[in-house]
Amino acid sequence: MPEDLIGKELLGQFRIIEKIGRGGMGEVFKAEQPAMERMVAIKILHAKLAARPDLISRFRREARAMSRLTHPNTVRVFLYGQLENTGQLYIVMEYLDGTDLARLVRKEGPMAMERGIRVMIPALGALEEAHSVEVIHRDLKPENILLTQQGGIPDFPKVLDFGLAKIRDAKLRPGSMVLTQEGMVFGTPEFMSPEQAQGETLDRRSDVYSMGLIFYELVTGRLPFPKSKPMEYIRHHINTEPIPISERRPDLNLPQRLDPVVRRAFEKNRNDRYQSASEFADALKSLLPSSAVTTAMRSVPGSDEPPKRRSDTQISGPPSSRPPKRQGGKGIVIALLAVITVLLIVVIVLLVTGRQSTPAQIPVQPARGHQAPLSQPVHQPQSQ
Repeated sequence: MPEDLIGKELLGQFRIIEKIGRGGMGEVFKAEQPAMERMVAIKILHAKLAARPDLISRFRREARAMSRLTHPNTVRVFLYGQLENTGQLYIVMEYLDGTDLARLVRKEGPMAMERGIRVMIPALGALEEAHSVEVIHRDLKPENILLTQQGGIPDFPKVLDFGLAKIRDAKLRPGSMVLTQEGMVFGTPEFMSPEQAQGETLDRRSDVYSMGLIFYELVTGRLPFPKSKPMEYIRHHINTEPIPISERRPDLNLPQRLDPVVRRAFEKNRNDRYQSASEFADALKSLLPSSAVTTAMRSVPGSDEPPKRRSDTQISGPPSSRPPKRQGGKGIVIALLAVITVLLIVVIVLLVTGRQSTPAQIPVQPARGHQAPLSQPVHQPQSQ
């Protein structure tokens, strides 16, 4: 897309402000949508990608699937289609203000283990939802996970570019990631699964492999293989055993219990890996203290703890302003029985005593006369 697009209107509703990114598949622009009073990001794919009807059909199908994803850690898709004048494919997404994981590690160095886990868990949740509707990312890398702040939550990850990698050829020659028409690399060799490197059909476990590598680099600043040229990593994924994460950076003192959890994510054989993103997330949670797990899950839908029942100690205000406790019906019955029992005992005592002195002179009425004042407390609560 030519630079003279800056400042012009696109699709009758977006004013292009600036170009904010460029990759192997296209360019990304920041744009204003005045009618909705919001900023958006518009990704416009290279023109030559629109020359094949099969790619156009696949792009539309995957973009439609992306638009149905609702996980809060997935970038939202508002619109997609094909430009009339150039035939280029485009996708309109939410604009995010933040830093991707690759830039963050380059700037700040490796992330603390617990912080890295808290970032990975919701990102894996976004993947789990995508996989449930058969959307496989296929190009996961640190650049495609952006940290922003949302709803007051810091380190809020957003997974970008879901499904866009699917517009490439489904099958590629083993060891080759290049489309000769463009001479571009689709996917990132450093983060490809062995099956992707060999041109096999991919499934959700390929994304799990890539996420394991992303986490490894996030907390060590390095990949689990000897430093190599990008295309040499393809051979590493197929043949080289990874360096245990606790040994990659001895200066970081990463615990050895982290080794088996991370190692399983990028097993060479996909059947030996975690079989889903949620399974990987559960394994990472096991490394956190319970309080940290609660914090990590706050951004995951349906994971909030149920509200606690409010106790008397939680009622604010002075004691005099608190609502009085209601007396239970059981307590009233017990009080009535106690009073009646006392009255009966008094009557019996009076009758027995009277009979022993002058039985003929004890009338019944005086005993009843004593009942009224004694029984008054029984009826008094009812009149209040």
